[in-house]
Amino acid sequence: MKWQGRKKSKNTIDRRGESGGGRRKGGFTLVGILIAFALSFILGGNPLNYLGLVTGVENSIELKSRGNENYKPSAREEQMANFVSVVQADTEDVWAKLFKEHGMVYKDPKLVMFTSNTTSGCGKANSATGPFYCSLDETIYIDLSFFDELKSRFGAPGDFAMAYVIAHEVGHHVQHLLGTTDKVHSQARKISKKEYNKLSVKLELQADYYAGVWAKNADEMKNILDEGDIEEAINAANAIGDDRLQKQAQGYVVPDAFTHGTSKQRMEWFKKGYESGDPLKGNTFEVLD
Repeated sequence: MKWQGRKKSKNTIDRRGESGGGRRKGGFTLVGILIAFALSFILGGNPLNYLGLVTGVENSIELKSRGNENYKPSAREEQMANFVSVVQADTEDVWAKLFKEHGMVYKDPKLVMFTSNTTSGCGKANSATGPFYCSLDETIYIDLSFFDELKSRFGAPGDFAMAYVIAHEVGHHVQHLLGTTDKVHSQARKISKKEYNKLSVKLELQADYYAGVWAKNADEMKNILDEGDIEEAINAANAIGDDRLQKQAQGYVVPDAFTHGTSKQRMEWFKKGYESGDPLKGNTFEVLD
């Protein structure tokens, strides 16, 4: 991927080397806790996650790097940090353009880079969590060590494999802005776990589709792709399919427990997004059983 020397995002927050990361202003009052449990009852999910919604008075996460002057990243880690920030800037440019074309305004997400563990609007996060998007504070969280794991554990090397992961998480931000995420989460207490898992799969596959949409439009806008980049992204999608991960972890597959989609599905939806470049053609909720 052609990325060096290009613009970096202003929305990247560096918490590397910090213990816990992020600060809470004030504390949780009884009212705040009751509101969180009420939201959990209505929307489903862990009530602790909804404490992040009670902002301003109850629990606002300060998305600022406090800085750790004693932390000295390796040259490789610093290169990865710069890469992440450039990819994030590319996603901002692409989605701002696409939203504008459809009469909407895109709101950039934040992206927090951390080491070992941190605090998010959705609760504690650590390296084992893997990259994730928290809609409660509209922020993506990434421990850069995941990208080494992507190569060594999952067999998905290459800079564009990393770009795919970032673009997928940004895809969840797009879903949040469009209201798709809330619609899915609102079904948690209305349907069975098996049926909810199916909705979760559709949500994840749409994020894969949006990652492909980003790749297509970013290349048209900035000529970012090198030969083999799309194959790297497809290989990464293949590596983190539910069926493959379950097979590796326990030796057998449980389709009813899928939450992200099979390797085949993830590859196919990324490719569909890349081939069309049109975010409106990625309605996984209509075409999947």
